[in-house]
Amino acid sequence: MAVVKPVLRIFDYQRAVEHYVHWLGFQIDWEHRFEGNSPVYLQVSRGDVVLHLSEHSGDGTPGSRVFIDNFDDLAAYHAALLQKQYKYNRPGIHVPFYDEKALEVTVIDPFHNQLILVERNVAKS
Repeated sequence: MAVVKPVLRIFDYQRAVEHYVHWLGFQIDWEHRFEGNSPVYLQVSRGDVVLHLSEHSGDGTPGSRVFIDNFDDLAAYHAALLQKQYKYNRPGIHVPFYDEKALEVTVIDPFHNQLILVERNVAKS
């Protein structure tokens, strides 16, 4: 099966690292820039989730949404995000309209891209 790697547009490398690496817990797998003060293109990952982030004009559209399904232990991940006191985003967690046995968290990056994290078949008490 093919692997999908969304390309998300970013405008500031430091803000992207603060958001994706320091807050969300992704790692930088690799990055590329031409010589000088050129735009950066990088790959970040967290487990099976792999994203490409690009400062290049024409690579992705700000405000894109990425739906990440089958995210394990979403409630614990959500709690860990809130504990970090990231001042730009304090996402909620809720049961989505499309699946009463799921949980959903939406995080918005500094460039208005959204990651929708979903855990399925969550036991209800």
